[in-house]
Amino acid sequence: MAIHDWPRTERPRERLIELGEEVLSDAELLALFLGSGPAGRSAVDLARHLLTKFGSLREILNCDRRRLMQIAGVGPARYALLRAAVEMGRRYHLDAMRSSPNLISPKSTRDFLLAKLRDRPYEIFCCLYLDARYRLIAFEELFRGTVNSAAVHPREVIRQVLTHNATAVILAHNHPSGSTEPSSEDEVITKQIKDALSLLGVSLVDHIIIGGGQCVSFLERGML
Repeated sequence: MAIHDWPRTERPRERLIELGEEVLSDAELLALFLGSGPAGRSAVDLARHLLTKFGSLREILNCDRRRLMQIAGVGPARYALLRAAVEMGRRYHLDAMRSSPNLISPKSTRDFLLAKLRDRPYEIFCCLYLDARYRLIAFEELFRGTVNSAAVHPREVIRQVLTHNATAVILAHNHPSGSTEPSSEDEVITKQIKDALSLLGVSLVDHIIIGGGQCVSFLERGML
């Protein structure tokens, strides 16, 4: 039976509008983006099939494009909608930081960095550039590396600090291995960048490592 033939109280879209998105199951939420299923199956049926096959929403959304599009009912248009949903979530967190009335929110910063970096298969080194009141000016991915490391150049960080006229910086990078423990290389590059920034009168607010869905702060560990 097609979803439009279901009782109104059971249709995902109507349930979301009347009761809120929190009441929807993972399958119902995913079905809203899928729109419809292959012949003889509803969008909810397709969503349940994907959840069974991949195990979770996160695994579906992180799935390789070719593998996901091999599933009957998931073509380029639906794949694009799912990727757009992921990116919209990331930009939502970024906008929350930009709209902060005063100091940048530690929670919104971590939420954004987790959404941005937690599932990358390679290491990425990023900078958040702040003004004198710690409001976000810009976020940039500066360096990309292999599964083990990224070649980080302090001079490039300094160049971008000057470009954005920033007075404070937050560093961030991910560990694809899932570990959040800072390596000796992480400590060395953090000190090098901190020392270089101090010559410009720019403060290093924190260095955050993302791994396995968790965050570790150099500041909270007393490592700055």
